[in-house]
Amino acid sequence: MELEEEKSTEIERGELKEPLLERNRRRNTTSQLAIVGANLCPIESLDYEIIENDLFKQDWRSRTKAEIFQYVCLKWALVLLIALGTGLVGFFNNLAVENIAGFKLLLTNSLMLQDKYYQAFAAFVCCNITLAAAAAALCAYIAPAAAGSGIPEVKAYLNGVDAHSILAPSTLFVKIFGSIFGVAAGFILGKEGPMVHSGACIASLLGQGGSRKYHLTWKCLRFFKNDRDRRDLITCGAAAGVAAAFRAPVGGVLFALEEAASWWRSALLWRAFFTTAVVAVLLRGFIQLCKGGKCGLFGEGGLIMFDVNSAKVSYSSGDLLAVISLGVIGGIFGSLYNFLVDKVLQTYSIMNKRGPSSKILLVVAISFLTSCCSYGLPWLSHCIPCPRHLEDKCPTIGRSGNYKNFQCPPNHYNGLASLFFNTNDNAIRNLLSSSSDGEFRLSTLIVFFVTVYCLGIVTYGIAVPSGLFIPVILAGSSYGRVVGTLLGSHSDLDGGLFALLGAASFLGGTMRMTVSLCVILLELTNNLLMLPLMMLVLLISKSVADCFNKGVYDQIIKMKGLPYMEAHAEPYMKKLVASDVVSWPLISFSGVEKVGNILHALKTTAHNGFPVIDEPPFSNSADLCGLVLRSHLLVLLKRKNFTKQRVLIGSDVTSRFSAYDFGKAGLGKGTKLEDLDIQEEEMEMYLDLHPITNTSPYTVVETMSLAKAAIFFRALGLRHLLVVPKTPGRPPIVGILTRHDFMPEHILELFPQLNPHK
Repeated sequence: MELEEEKSTEIERGELKEPLLERNRRRNTTSQLAIVGANLCPIESLDYEIIENDLFKQDWRSRTKAEIFQYVCLKWALVLLIALGTGLVGFFNNLAVENIAGFKLLLTNSLMLQDKYYQAFAAFVCCNITLAAAAAALCAYIAPAAAGSGIPEVKAYLNGVDAHSILAPSTLFVKIFGSIFGVAAGFILGKEGPMVHSGACIASLLGQGGSRKYHLTWKCLRFFKNDRDRRDLITCGAAAGVAAAFRAPVGGVLFALEEAASWWRSALLWRAFFTTAVVAVLLRGFIQLCKGGKCGLFGEGGLIMFDVNSAKVSYSSGDLLAVISLGVIGGIFGSLYNFLVDKVLQTYSIMNKRGPSSKILLVVAISFLTSCCSYGLPWLSHCIPCPRHLEDKCPTIGRSGNYKNFQCPPNHYNGLASLFFNTNDNAIRNLLSSSSDGEFRLSTLIVFFVTVYCLGIVTYGIAVPSGLFIPVILAGSSYGRVVGTLLGSHSDLDGGLFALLGAASFLGGTMRMTVSLCVILLELTNNLLMLPLMMLVLLISKSVADCFNKGVYDQIIKMKGLPYMEAHAEPYMKKLVASDVVSWPLISFSGVEKVGNILHALKTTAHNGFPVIDEPPFSNSADLCGLVLRSHLLVLLKRKNFTKQRVLIGSDVTSRFSAYDFGKAGLGKGTKLEDLDIQEEEMEMYLDLHPITNTSPYTVVETMSLAKAAIFFRALGLRHLLVVPKTPGRPPIVGILTRHDFMPEHILELFPQLNPHK
């Protein structure tokens, strides 16, 4: 009785003295499902560890110098193909958006010139709703995983989290066409996030390691049938996506390094840089090709590029105070934006569970709201006389330009129409233009900022491919221009430069990136003189926003339920050791195991790795032989390499199988439990697991702190981490740590007395 009271007192104090066996009887109840795009689907971890079994060692030893040279050359060939594919998709997206949106705006404008305002509104709304419904139908019925930005999913994949549909061909198809329809429909969203996802999808398809179904089984392609090489290719694809979206090759590499990738090395940096350079050259060639109206309306808006190079960059100490204020404002607005986006996404996830029809209805409703704002709000703006020195450019009659006539009389323009009744890219160009000081009144900028801020929040999360960069740049450049207008002649910086700094501050406040955003914006605006101010405003906005919440992509990853491993361990993990959180029951196999036992374990558990323990007569005592993967067991069972006696037949297995037979199949096409046809008499036969057992798995002693184990797990990109006993005379393994064992939900469920913030 006294012992029980002492034990309860220790637990109340937080001194974790609960017996090991009692702890291990608890199961890990963390969810194995997550929201990918707009759909709930099962997830699993990726195997970035090199599986050093007998077959793998035999394969490496048998490779000739010619095969190794082919492998290296093929890596470069694949990143070249990724660059070409992503560049083509980026060009096609811009070409389609500019022509479709241009046709819509020209049609509406022509009706307005004839004073048919109601018909113009009807045509504008019908075009937008038709395009929006098409994008929503693609996402709802063909590839729900294509909804949203895609950057959180790519970031989670590169961290080691996989879901069947994240990088599927159907996802790529819907991402391309859904993004075109969504942006052309006038939503406050961008195509930059979807371009990152598209680049990752292209890289995944090219890195599948061949296809037996389509007879694409060139010998060298087998080298890529593993998660490690695919991870590197997908990292290059994500970098290429940013380069294609912004024409920012260096920014694309830094984005992959700072935001997307969880593992990095110098060889990957070189290949990613080569990929983005090819994309930049390819897009430059297409721009030259399309000059002179050879690509329809493309070229009047064209690939995103905001040139503020003509502005004179000189600033005083008073301007530095204004820049610091912009950074603080961006941090506050950015953290509030993230908070509201998170709440809206939670609401939409409940609505999306009702089925595809509810997803489409929500998209149509948001499209109608956006159309009413874009067409209706300019009517509230007063007509402004055109500047005398711009009589040849004002008013703008057509689909793009700074001075939209809208409903105004001749030689007048509508400031709100110049921002709303335009494509998002052209609206940003107008805000960042250094030659348009005095064009936008203060009331115009405030109305546009409030509207874009709110529409950006309610638009992100609907079932269409949508990026966050453009809405954030629009809102940020709006309040940046407000600050520039208020300061007026008191500042040496013009309104366009203040708009650029406002965009930087809002990007830093929402996305919490610094280096990559700074370089992307410099490449976008072609103005290196803004570098010091850009760095200052990004650092301030990120620091202020970090006081309130996490970055928008980190919040979305958490909300979707993706088990993302952070680079740092939580403080409370220092109070625990590795053996405290291992899940129970632990299922292990003998080195030569009965077929029936293996099949029963595969049917009754969803484990992807099993310890293999050698026992007499194959060893003097119970020893840990290694770890065998579920996928490898399924291949071996399907081939039925059984024996009637419990004997070692390793040499027979290595002669009948190759490492290629156990390579990871692309897009979930590997052997499944349902594919097995095991007869009753075969259940009593034996299977030698030694040839497919990873004999050098990563292990930690049970007394290692959980914080140290978490950093070790993430740094090496592991799927399984074996926990071994500290003292001899005990079973050779205590348990296995997986990604879900490091999740706060699991740890705090086991130890509710822990403070998650300490």
